[in-house]
Amino acid sequence: MSDDAIRVGLGFDVHAFAVGRRLFLGGIEIPHPLGLAGHSDADVLIHAVIDALTGACGMGSIGDVFPDSDERWRDAHSLMMLAMIGTMLAERRISIINIDSVVVCQEPRIAPHASAMSRAMADALGIEADRICVKGKTTEGLGFSGRREGIAAYAAALVRKK
Repeated sequence: MSDDAIRVGLGFDVHAFAVGRRLFLGGIEIPHPLGLAGHSDADVLIHAVIDALTGACGMGSIGDVFPDSDERWRDAHSLMMLAMIGTMLAERRISIINIDSVVVCQEPRIAPHASAMSRAMADALGIEADRICVKGKTTEGLGFSGRREGIAAYAAALVRKK
């Protein structure tokens, strides 16, 4: 990435609900009877954010940095993974301008937790919480999320090389 370059990245992730797992979204635990299935803690929002950041910086995808074939990442807390991405960006002198995200699910409700999610992710990245926006959307009962089978998340990240 050349000096003073501004780049955007887009991230997406989806996980199915699973019995016997805790639900983590945006780095915080959300009270819910089901968690999400995945190799790590399956924090679908952080995974989308990581994908957006790694894409913007030319680092590939989350799977390139944290492959699910590597047992080090089994049940790993995604907030720790996000902090590692923040360190990698800092080492490359890349700053985050902002992150915008959408969590797509019928339940749980995202709005009551959005500020805490923004703060947790911002703390992990070493940036101000107002640089991260978290929104929740339903699909009005349509598709897999409308049938309450899982959660999807989208994220866009804008970064700048210092």
